[in-house]
Amino acid sequence: MLGAASLVSSLVDRRGYFAHRCARAWSWAILKTTGVRVTVEGLDRLEPNRTYVFVSNHQSIYDIPVIFASLPYQLRIIAKASLAHFPVLGWHLRRGGHLFVDRRHPDRDGILERWRSLVSDGLSLLIFAEGTRSWDGHVARFKGGSFLLAIEAGLPVVPLAVVGTRKVMPKGRLRTEPADVRLIVHDPIPAPRLSSAGVHDAKALADRVHEIVSATVEPLQAGSFSESQVRG
Repeated sequence: MLGAASLVSSLVDRRGYFAHRCARAWSWAILKTTGVRVTVEGLDRLEPNRTYVFVSNHQSIYDIPVIFASLPYQLRIIAKASLAHFPVLGWHLRRGGHLFVDRRHPDRDGILERWRSLVSDGLSLLIFAEGTRSWDGHVARFKGGSFLLAIEAGLPVVPLAVVGTRKVMPKGRLRTEPADVRLIVHDPIPAPRLSSAGVHDAKALADRVHEIVSATVEPLQAGSFSESQVRG
């Protein structure tokens, strides 16, 4: 029902606003029906109606409904180009304003142009900077390409830490299980003001965000945690 409404709306709503509202409703329903209880911390660190680049670790396919249901922002994902070829899904994502990236032949100028168009429409971006879901729950190194685009676009980067979704549905398993999940929103990091950003600048920002996310995720998964790690 929501999928059909979203697809029909994309014919007239090219910015995908209504489609994203459907996606948020679908995410809430998925979490509710599969017994996933989400605790969100740190939303008060964000400004309403501001455009951000949200950067998250990636433990499970359930990360997407957790983030979509929890963040009151119009979000668009940067996805791998192969998803664009999926029947219905790829068409829907493209018309909804989501970005596709060919990792073998990335068109940085084209992506940046599309990105700026999304920003002008007040849309925020969601990036899973590891590039794939984690097999063991540990936070892998963040890839720098998307951070270079964030610097060039001048957008603040918000580190997100998702913990617990592997208990729901880890990579390689189709069955779901009820679980408690935490989504921790860290303070936005202003994009460096550089006249000409390079790979080194992107890597430095990627490493900084990775350190923040990893310092939250790893202790929580190990069962050792202090509130100062969430406030950082």
